[in-house]
Amino acid sequence: MLTIGVDIGGTKVAAGVVDENGEIVAETLRPTAADRPDVVAETVADVVRELATGREIEAVGVGAAGFVDESRSMVRFAPNLAWREEPLQKKISGLVGLPVVVENDANAMAWGETRFGAGRGQSHVVCMTLGTGIGGGLVFDGSLYRGRWGMGAEMGHMQVLPGGRPCGCGNVGCWEQYASGQSLVKEAREIAAAHPERARILLGLAGGTIEGEEVTEAARLGDEASLASFASFADWLGQGMADLASVLDPGCFILGGGVSRAADLFLDRARAAFAERLTGRGHRPLAEIRLAELGASAGMVGAADLARLR
Repeated sequence: MLTIGVDIGGTKVAAGVVDENGEIVAETLRPTAADRPDVVAETVADVVRELATGREIEAVGVGAAGFVDESRSMVRFAPNLAWREEPLQKKISGLVGLPVVVENDANAMAWGETRFGAGRGQSHVVCMTLGTGIGGGLVFDGSLYRGRWGMGAEMGHMQVLPGGRPCGCGNVGCWEQYASGQSLVKEAREIAAAHPERARILLGLAGGTIEGEEVTEAARLGDEASLASFASFADWLGQGMADLASVLDPGCFILGGGVSRAADLFLDRARAAFAERLTGRGHRPLAEIRLAELGASAGMVGAADLARLR
């Protein structure tokens, strides 16, 4: 039984044929026309047609970077794509002639990791994507939790510091301003500007503008500013997970996204911060904190499986 999973991001459309075991049979990749919604739908239809050629496809699952409504059919709002009340399910289904399920991309990733990745065997999972911001998905009692309106698990926008850094969502002090890829870079830039003597390795690597790859490389070479940035990131990450555990009581946190590839620089400290700041510590089990296993394919695999289970 084959379904197609499609992961729509701000710059690309990735799609694959996925079997019932979560294995990718075939896949393809296309650029995304982020400012043209109709072109995005056509691009998705093109990749579905390409992948369906010579195969019996049951349904299509689409992971979209935005707020997806409770019926899994409309993208209410997408910050990095020109979608506003976009009837994506209807458009794509009409173009390909197959049943289509639309889901938030972080939710699709969470489902993929829980079913076939780091969350196998777990019934209560908080899955987080640590990238430019913080995305998230929740699986409780073995089911994807979406909230009343389909817009739950936007954990990156918990306000953790009143009057803190401005966030792209319009609020200030959001968690992703302190525990994401952009926060890591921002912290390193601030330290380097104020104390260049602490950032000699980083400044030498960067040459011009400091970016995430330079911060990671410099930290591994012992750069003081970069290591301090990772320490701050880890402390905020652990604090946020402790707060989430107080509300949700998961058995497992799964960390994915681009920043997770530098786990050797923050994971031990984040686990320690989580244990130190957890409400009722010493009198309750500690949730496991695991790294995601499916990589960039998690959203695609999860979307395909959600289409199968529609």
